[in-house]
Amino acid sequence: QVQLVESGGGLVQAGGSLRLSCAASGRTFSRYAMGWFRQAPGKERDFVGGISGSGLRTTYADSVKGRFSISRDNVKNTVTLQMNSLKPEDTAVYYCAAGSGIVGPYDYWGQGTQVTVSS
Repeated sequence: QVQLVESGGGLVQAGGSLRLSCAASGRTFSRYAMGWFRQAPGKERDFVGGISGSGLRTTYADSVKGRFSISRDNVKNTVTLQMNSLKPEDTAVYYCAAGSGIVGPYDYWGQGTQVTVSS
């Protein structure tokens, strides 16, 4: 069982940056791939990006490539989503998740954190 808690959301102007963090419980954190997802109002939850358990591999949705980056610290049991050059269309609730593969399936989810980008 893994429990995940996101933090770092907020309001930012277009072009700005935000860093989201996800803290995980448990002693087996490095066994899990970690992913970030987002859900805008009235839309489905979309995959943003993922990172392998070792942290050596990452993958990103085309919409965020070159702007977002994911990293993890397997000592502190945290995963971070650094978001740069934010756009209003990045506005969503962002979720971190833990799973067996970098592109899923993801079995454990955090409660989400709101990111709002103003134009």
